[in-house]
Amino acid sequence: MKELFIVLSSILIFCGYLIYEWSIIVGKTKPHRTTRFVLFLITALGAASLLAQKSDAAFWLLAICAIHGLVVFLLSLKYGVGGWAKTDIICLLIALFGIVIWKMTGSPALALYTAISADFVGMIPSLIKTYRLPHTEYWLSYIFDIGASVFTLLAIRLWQPSEYSYPLYIIIINIFMIFLIFRPKFIHKFS
Repeated sequence: MKELFIVLSSILIFCGYLIYEWSIIVGKTKPHRTTRFVLFLITALGAASLLAQKSDAAFWLLAICAIHGLVVFLLSLKYGVGGWAKTDIICLLIALFGIVIWKMTGSPALALYTAISADFVGMIPSLIKTYRLPHTEYWLSYIFDIGASVFTLLAIRLWQPSEYSYPLYIIIINIFMIFLIFRPKFIHKFS
């Protein structure tokens, strides 16, 4: 059953990224360059960290994220926004500092938590952008990310924080992004 959940998670994350990449090309999404650069670095290094820990369930989620993260970052160079505002640079430096701390530690688990923290800091420019310009993000890809992370959680055999932390973080941050995308509609509907 675990293998089925890993396959379903991998398919969903792959489809989610394809939807996101499509939404960039057709102009529905304008990814934030700083966030996309940080997310690519973190997912690539995170996949390497999970591989070192022999964490096969979460590894596949991060490996697919790293490959598509590179594609999305490259697309953001042409179709994206941001990258040089003061907040962007501060978040980038903090995230890079987190990555350096992560790589300097000898503990794969500590490295994973540092990576999650750096990931969150790297997301701040996108969170701000989506709060201000919710129409620059496409909600459907975030739904796929949530589904992929749920299947990743279902594939975990040993419930250790190093196994479930990253998928749980992905669920939380994606729910928050969906909320920011639909926030104007909620406000309009309830006001």
